Amino acid sequence: MNSSMSPIEWLLESLELDASLFHVGRYCGGWHASTHGLARASFHLLVQGSCWLHVDGQEPQHLAAGDALFILRDVPYRLSGEASVAAACAAPRGQMQALELGAEEGVGLVCGFFHFHPGLSELIVDSLPTCLLLRAGDPALAAARSLFELILAECARTQGPSTGVLERLSQLLFLYVLRQHGETAGELRGLLSLARQPAFAGLLERLIAAPAEDWSLERMAACTGLSRAAFAKRFHELAGQTPGQVLLGLRMREACRLLKDGQAVAEVAEAVGYQSVAAFTRAFDKVIGVPPGAYRRSHGLGS
Repeated sequence: MNSSMSPIEWLLESLELDASLFHVGRYCGGWHASTHGLARASFHLLVQGSCWLHVDGQEPQHLAAGDALFILRDVPYRLSGEASVAAACAAPRGQMQALELGAEEGVGLVCGFFHFHPGLSELIVDSLPTCLLLRAGDPALAAARSLFELILAECARTQGPSTGVLERLSQLLFLYVLRQHGETAGELRGLLSLARQPAFAGLLERLIAAPAEDWSLERMAACTGLSRAAFAKRFHELAGQTPGQVLLGLRMREACRLLKDGQAVAEVAEAVGYQSVAAFTRAFDKVIGVPPGAYRRSHGLGS
């Protein structure tokens, strides 16, 4: 970890994700839209008009042009042109038309999915709220606004927007919003909450710096000045994960980095604290979803 970084900054820098666009267009008349049930994180950038966000159990929220909505878990929600829940539920699923930024009516949206890489990134996302909302007039997010302007400019291209450019800009926009959340949110949970506690932040720094070391529960507890039982209880309260799960996530992130750098599987296994290739392979496959050799090959390297 860079010595100038706080543990929170390092965690946010470590977040690995891909963005994929699924539509760019305009809704007119009565409509509703939702990605609920797809078990995927999604983003919705309002580039024209206004609409309403309805999340089950919450008051409706009005969204205006320039707002960006990031929904990080699969919760029942819908976007609609209707303010009331009943009217939004009764509205038909919208048929999206071509985007016309100069049109006087309609709601223009850029929408897509996020895929968070397994391992540490998934642990970090578990620390975040279900929904993050960028408001167009938020002065704390001036840099993010500049990115939104680039998204608008891309949507306005005569030859039509580039999917790849919009995906990259949307991903960057999310990272800006996420950093602001980490710096200013009154309450955090999960790993981000852990990183705000001085005793646990110190431990987290040591785990990040040397994930391959023999980190027994007793040794981790000693770093915080707590007993073994008190440490395990407090760690889980703050992080929502066990110390072992967090250590595993850190080790697998480092393993991915080393494999992508071209190191052999046996070398990586030793570098992240495993005494046998077989044990490392089982752990890697369970967390990442593919064996380390296959992961290496997927990045253009041999076994």
